Amino acid sequence: MAKAIRDCLLEWKLDKVFTIAVDNASSNDVTVKKLSKQLDMWKTNMMSGKHLHVRCMTHILNLIVQDGSKELDVSVTRVRNIVRYVRSSPARTLKFKQCCAHVKVECTKTLCLDVPTRWNSTYLMLDMAQHFEKAFDKFHLFDDGFSTYQCSHLCEDGSSAGPLESDDWVNVIEFLARFHELTKKVSGSRYVTCNSHFEDVSELYCYLKMCLASEDEYLRKMAEQMQEKFKKYWCEPEKMNTMIFIASVLDPRNKFEYVEGTLEELFGEEKGKKINVEVYAYMNSLFGEYLKKYSTGSCHQSPSSSTSSNNTSNTSSGSVISASKIRTKLSLKKQKEDNGSGGAKSELDKYISEEQEPFSEEFDIMSWWKTHAPRFPILSELARDVLAIPISSVASKCAFSTSGRILDSFRSSLTPKCVQALICVQDWLREEKNPISVEEDLKYLEELELVPHSRGCKGVFSN
Repeated sequence: MAKAIRDCLLEWKLDKVFTIAVDNASSNDVTVKKLSKQLDMWKTNMMSGKHLHVRCMTHILNLIVQDGSKELDVSVTRVRNIVRYVRSSPARTLKFKQCCAHVKVECTKTLCLDVPTRWNSTYLMLDMAQHFEKAFDKFHLFDDGFSTYQCSHLCEDGSSAGPLESDDWVNVIEFLARFHELTKKVSGSRYVTCNSHFEDVSELYCYLKMCLASEDEYLRKMAEQMQEKFKKYWCEPEKMNTMIFIASVLDPRNKFEYVEGTLEELFGEEKGKKINVEVYAYMNSLFGEYLKKYSTGSCHQSPSSSTSSNNTSNTSSGSVISASKIRTKLSLKKQKEDNGSGGAKSELDKYISEEQEPFSEEFDIMSWWKTHAPRFPILSELARDVLAIPISSVASKCAFSTSGRILDSFRSSLTPKCVQALICVQDWLREEKNPISVEEDLKYLEELELVPHSRGCKGVFSN
């Protein structure tokens, strides 16, 4: 795998890689280590690859929810069984629609089955099914075999889930809704996600902590299962990428005040302060790397010096040139006084010492850094790279899923160039301003399934 990635980087003429976001398969650990060695050979591996490996947050969330949902297996199986029964034949689907009309269910959506290995699809199935609860209660009046099926149908493990109970809706939907929304949030590809990574982790920790103190025994059991998996990935600082904390520091609404307080909440006061010191030291070292890289570049020039250059080129007046030079000197003197020293390295200290920005959901972090780039020329370069880190691999996996639909068993003779063109065209046609969604267009997929086979064959011959 490392060789394939290396070959792609060479083909794309890319030799600088800041981070690599992958899921938590053990093979990926080996892949990232080998890629780190390759970057060392190219002499482009910043900080010796200490922050190269980014673990996909959505994959960790999936593992956490999978462990917690073990307590919900019976409830989920009951819902899955009745949805499968209704969708198993057109005749039953028609009867179910008649039942919905009889009990006045106004939902225009249709039932959908889940993929058991994808918990978010299970949530979508349950969320959709709850709109038809009244119809399920009366469906036995329209289909004689429904009640018998519920009591006698055996699950994959040979057990009988039994009929659906009213508590199943409350226990399952409310539990999974929070995690589903979090998964959608961190799976975005059109907005910055890494700056909220640490905040999301801490909020999830507080939620599980609250569930552990709940009087609901059922909820406590779920939280206990999930907390064990949470501790495995997010309660061992040595396994966490330092960029999680640095990205939060680079959010002007947070800075070190929020990070330090949250670290103490997660790991205890003593350990939290120790980790905070380590994060600050790492950030200083990383800033030092950018200082070496950009201090001699054009980005380090102050706005006043560039203005002076423009004035010189547009006028021959010596008095104007002298005035510009004086303004430049005064500006540099003031900058030195504000920084406390003449070195650009104090940009970081200056940023940290300033007050935090007021918290707002509409806050645009990229616009803030663009506006303040003249004040923090080196630090803004660091922020640009760090804030570009994706904390989820959902977007790339969606691309591979799309290719799988295009190059299916009926169109296996397509050339690589044609497949690439079809994928690109499909992506352009479906371009939307809204953030990427992990939800499938279930209605659209169902329409594809109902297309006659003859029409599908016609498509094959047309290629």
